[in-house]
Amino acid sequence: MPETDLALIEQRIYTIRGVRVILDSDLAALYGVTTKRLNEQYRRNRKRFPEDFAFQLTAEEANSLRSQFATSSSHGGRRYRPYAFTEHGALMAANILNSARAVQMSIFVVRAFAKMREALRGTPELARKLAALEKKLTARLDVHEAAIVQVLREVMQILNPPPEPEPPRRRIGFDQL
Repeated sequence: MPETDLALIEQRIYTIRGVRVILDSDLAALYGVTTKRLNEQYRRNRKRFPEDFAFQLTAEEANSLRSQFATSSSHGGRRYRPYAFTEHGALMAANILNSARAVQMSIFVVRAFAKMREALRGTPELARKLAALEKKLTARLDVHEAAIVQVLREVMQILNPPPEPEPPRRRIGFDQL
């Protein structure tokens, strides 16, 4: 498989829950089977896939991916949350599919995972700097978010001011002279 194909596989590897994974639909396409078939075999062989090999995305994770890829969830879109396979899970999936293409492609999937791992391992300083930058940005977002909330409160106060107190009413009757 040429280097460009290896790059295509690398593009299909995401980081979810802090783990590098490939989604069931991408893995099925690489292995030359339908997503339905891959997931069917996954469910039938569930004992071979501990949580560190494969897991199903939460609704929030699936929605996040759906919005990133601008895919629909109705009429032609996925109706179930996707499964995510780690490097070991992708290799195990090739074993349970038992097709020549799956075995051949599993080698390239493992190589793609290994290449990404080496790239990250070679730059621990970069990973440390990225983590510090993320922390700094998150802190700034919290500050900005608080300022935005305060501005919105003030705008809402201007748009919907509290009712002015009613002037005291004159009492009717003989008590007043």
